[in-house]
Amino acid sequence: MENVRKILEEQRISFDIIRHKQPIRTAKEGAHALGIDIGQTAPALVLKADDEYVVLIISGARGRIDVEAAARILGRGKLTLASRHEVREATGYEAGAIPLVGHRLPCLVDKLLYQYPCIYGGTGEPASTLKLNPRDLSKVNHVIAYLDADGTG
Repeated sequence: MENVRKILEEQRISFDIIRHKQPIRTAKEGAHALGIDIGQTAPALVLKADDEYVVLIISGARGRIDVEAAARILGRGKLTLASRHEVREATGYEAGAIPLVGHRLPCLVDKLLYQYPCIYGGTGEPASTLKLNPRDLSKVNHVIAYLDADGTG
């Protein structure tokens, strides 16, 4: 989490870290625990194409991930959800606690997140949540593509 804080402070990005007693495991849990719209939850998921990884930052309003659409957007034949071991190896973080910033992987960002003044996602530690403006994601991450509202690129 200190890595996330340092990156955001260096970039002079406004943010807040919210601590909670128990880890938040799903978008639904996050929306309930934080008192926010489920669309503001922004899970960061690691996808794998061959030996390359990409972080998908997706709105919790989507419900499920259309991996085929993500593969088309990225020009890949196939994408899969990385295993827990692969996530740890690629990011240094545990699956379910991937920070919104500081993981150093290219990102695919869901445009649904941009309808909100702030979004909520991982810090790298399961018992805390990062709150920031979604527009700041591209200032601190290597965003390579966007997922449109209809699920296309």
